[in-house]
Amino acid sequence: MAEKLSVLVPVFNEEKNLAACLESIRDIADEIYVVDSYSTDKTLEIARQFNARIDQHVYVNSAAQKNWAIPQCSHEWIFIIDADERMTPELRDEVKALLARSGGPELDGYFVVRRNFFLGGEIKHGGWETNDCQRLFKRSMGRYAERDVHADVRVTEGAVPDGSPGKSGHLKAKLDHITCTLDGLNRYFQRFNRYTTQAAERYHREGRTPYIWNFFLHPGWEFFKMYILKLGILDGIPGLAVCAFCAFTRFVRYVKLYARIKQGLPPPKSYSEGTTSSRDIDGAGDAKK
Repeated sequence: MAEKLSVLVPVFNEEKNLAACLESIRDIADEIYVVDSYSTDKTLEIARQFNARIDQHVYVNSAAQKNWAIPQCSHEWIFIIDADERMTPELRDEVKALLARSGGPELDGYFVVRRNFFLGGEIKHGGWETNDCQRLFKRSMGRYAERDVHADVRVTEGAVPDGSPGKSGHLKAKLDHITCTLDGLNRYFQRFNRYTTQAAERYHREGRTPYIWNFFLHPGWEFFKMYILKLGILDGIPGLAVCAFCAFTRFVRYVKLYARIKQGLPPPKSYSEGTTSSRDIDGAGDAKK
């Protein structure tokens, strides 16, 4: 018999994205598990239309939220997908074939390359074309690295930091990531604000000092590397926007670190205990109604 699959979907106010995401996984998921951080729109109503199992949990950052949710999944094999991502038919077929294999998948986890779309165009250069992340893995072995921003799953025996490493491979099919639609810039900059604040908190916790050269050398090199060396220039206006925003991210992180230090704010104690909650950053208010 094929291994059963839980598809974990973390959400917050995703009424515009969620239906298309859940439609893309409907035929492969034995369980759709939606973990919501107290949405205020129609997100939960949409999730119920797909017979999803729903839990609500206060969001601190992406890694902490997913690490809380992973043990709650019903099945040993998990695929994690964000609301702005879509499983392609090729990816569904490949995952189904792995799960149907006698004895289950050979490895403990699988990376998938994402096709990123920004302002209506596919970003094929700038380094984004090789953007991979481990999304299919065993529940008992997978946990996200303890990072505030852009963490990825680590597969280890017993899912502990000092456990023996598991074996991971790569899927051939790709996962579509709708990073920013033509009408989605406001939402993009909301995430931009959250991620740069959380990155500044990590820098603060690590004891970094914002020197003057950090404010222009790091952003300048990031833009030159992505736009010129990695040929982001070939992706037109969407490519220019991606490279410029990534460079600006570097600048804003150090500005926010500088502001934290000047205010005398204490460094966060751990990745899961940021001093500024995500909902405060987003202007969403209290997480619990």
